[in-house]
Amino acid sequence: MGLEIVDDIRKDYVHDLIGSGKRVDGRGFREYREISMEHDVIKRAEGSARVKIGNTDVLVGVKLEPGAPFPDAPDEGVIITNAEFVPLASPEFESGPPDENSVQLARVVDRGIRGSRAIDLEKLCIEEGEKVWIVFIDIHILDNDGNLVDAAALGAIASLLNIRIPNERYGLTGENTLPMLDTPVAVTTVEIEGSILVDPNFNEENAATSRLTVISNKDGTLSAMQKSGSGGLKEEEIAEMVEIGIEKAGEIREKFL
Repeated sequence: MGLEIVDDIRKDYVHDLIGSGKRVDGRGFREYREISMEHDVIKRAEGSARVKIGNTDVLVGVKLEPGAPFPDAPDEGVIITNAEFVPLASPEFESGPPDENSVQLARVVDRGIRGSRAIDLEKLCIEEGEKVWIVFIDIHILDNDGNLVDAAALGAIASLLNIRIPNERYGLTGENTLPMLDTPVAVTTVEIEGSILVDPNFNEENAATSRLTVISNKDGTLSAMQKSGSGGLKEEEIAEMVEIGIEKAGEIREKFL
């Protein structure tokens, strides 16, 4: 039996289950899989976190180094976000330079941090126009069972919290605490058979034609949204997804951040 046929069978199975009001793992439509988090798992990083959502496993590390600012923001620190898909994490991942999926994942996580103004970048300025702190956020996918964005975004924010700026290492002075202003949280939903599901697993993601990630701040305002998939969404579906995203983000933030 070809892989495409097997994939189609899995999609049909997911659609049939959703149509009957059920999910493969028995969760409710608005229920996350179990979330767990470990802090400071990379000793050479200024901050790090390992986040698991069900079987999805993501490791995030953050390093800070002094460097040149962007020309259009001479008095602001710089954020650089990268994602690496380890080939052993999924048969779909291949070794080599970053592909479209890893670039998109890094971009969504980066947009959530920037859009929320989670970091006070002006306070990362060392010498205007010459030297600022560069925040390197590196995301490593260890196991992919769906919903990588939520796990990566949560790991990034958890890694940024309580970071110590390594002034002494570079012979600098100043505040040693990373100036965090907010804690954005990403919540991803999909639409299948007219129903909206939170935290899609791998098979649900493949079966869905529309996916929406909502990133919101601690006061409930939106900082970013990302739509993916070939299918469209109705205005009322988007409104419901946003409402679910803000609600679930509050629950996650209260428990983990």
